[in-house]
Amino acid sequence: MSIELDHIVLWVADPLRSAEFYGTVLGLAPLRLAEFREGTAPFPSVRVSAGTIIDLMPLSLAPGMDAAAQGSAGHPVNHLCLSLDRDGYLALKERLAALGIPTPLTMKDSFGARGLAPETVYFTDPDRNVIEARHYA
Repeated sequence: MSIELDHIVLWVADPLRSAEFYGTVLGLAPLRLAEFREGTAPFPSVRVSAGTIIDLMPLSLAPGMDAAAQGSAGHPVNHLCLSLDRDGYLALKERLAALGIPTPLTMKDSFGARGLAPETVYFTDPDRNVIEARHYA
C-alpha cells in the first residue's frame, strides 16, 4: 500500500493575502485564485508538489466545516513541515531574512519522514500558522 499526503487545510483570515505569502516566501504556485475572486471557488490553494497542495480556507467557513467532526473546525494545527533541497532551503532562509520574517527557532538533527535533517527553521505565516522548513542533504 502506498499513501501520500494529498492536502492540508489551513484556516486563514484572508486567503488572497495567504496565497501571496506562500507564493512570495516559499515560491508555491497559487491555484484557483481567479475562481476564488469571482466567488466560484470557496477557497484558493497553493501547490507544494505534483500531488500535494495546501488549501487556504477562510475562517468564515469554519461553522460549515464543523459538521465533519463536532468542534473540530477552525482549530490550527501545531505546524506543517516542508522539505526542500539544500539550495532551496538556503534560498528560503535568505528570503525570510530579506523580508524581515522572524525565525525564532532553528534546530539541528531534527527527526522527520526521511530521518534526521541537518537543519530546520520555524516561522509563521500572516495567520500565525507555524511552518517548519528543512533539508535532508
